[in-house]
Amino acid sequence: MNFQPLANRVLIEREEEVTTTASGIIIPDNAKEKPLQGKVLAVGPDAKEEGINEGDTVVFAKYGGSEIVLDDKEYLILNSDEILGLIK
Repeated sequence: MNFQPLANRVLIEREEEVTTTASGIIIPDNAKEKPLQGKVLAVGPDAKEEGINEGDTVVFAKYGGSEIVLDDKEYLILNSDEILGLIK
């Protein structure tokens, strides 16, 4: 994959969802919510200036961004202001 976000945009790979509860109950696909955190794969030049770097794990708004498919895999493109924080 070769994708370079422009301006303050960030390419995110969502983290995998938990498919079972602590008690062992399996959660069906249609009942799962998409995770609200992920790994930063690529960063636009303006987002780098804001302190967001490739490899960071970030938390983002539930309805933010645009979903895209690259190499048969789903990713999310966010503006840096839709990122709520970094997980250290």
